[in-house]
Amino acid sequence: MKFMATKSPSKPAAPKLAPPEHGGGDSVVLERLTQKVKPPQMYQVVMLNDDYTPMEFVVLVIQEFFNKDRESATQIMLKIHLDGKGVCGVYSRDVAATKVDQVMDAAHKAGHPLQCVSEPVE
Repeated sequence: MKFMATKSPSKPAAPKLAPPEHGGGDSVVLERLTQKVKPPQMYQVVMLNDDYTPMEFVVLVIQEFFNKDRESATQIMLKIHLDGKGVCGVYSRDVAATKVDQVMDAAHKAGHPLQCVSEPVE
């Protein structure tokens, strides 16, 4: 059985566009919405004091992994020694985790119990 169309096919309806505001013809202008993006959460790398790791080793680790000069590294080491902990740097989460791993690996290879952690900056 065949069915025949009783009326001819119609054209699809054209989308209705808002009239141009400045007489620009048939152009359509989309408004760009600005999105506010928060900066990433930062983490501070903190070294903890112990009674066994030599101060000179701590200074060398700070110089090597945190790119501090000798004087800055010595100041951070003294803060660690006197206060029990000291901030070596502030980084994004992944970079801070990498720095902690590097310090812990270097301390382990040298046979020192130096501890290093990363904590969110408040």
